[in-house]
Amino acid sequence: QVQLVESGGGSVQAGGSLRLSCVVSGDTSCMAIMGWYRQVPGKERELVAEISSGGSIDYADSVKGRFTISRDNAMVYLQMNSLKPEDTAVYFCNAPDLQVQHVCGATWGQGTQVTVSS
Repeated sequence: QVQLVESGGGSVQAGGSLRLSCVVSGDTSCMAIMGWYRQVPGKERELVAEISSGGSIDYADSVKGRFTISRDNAMVYLQMNSLKPEDTAVYFCNAPDLQVQHVCGATWGQGTQVTVSS
């Protein structure tokens, strides 16, 4: 089983920055690739960044050049710069692969709310 706890969200003005943190506990070795998702009401969760245990990184086009994902042992971070109102969402961390989520027992955390005002 894997437990995920996100934190670091808040309210900022457009152009501002936030750093999100995700604590991964339990069978952390099961989560070789970790990602950050975001979700707005009425829409599906969107994967915005992912990072492997070896350091390979990928970003959604909508956040490239503005967001930076990193990891350190059982922590995963998302540095968000030049925030835009359209970045407003609840942010979650989890494995990008749904099968890995199931095999590792990685249930979704509560997420952390990010609100960007214009």
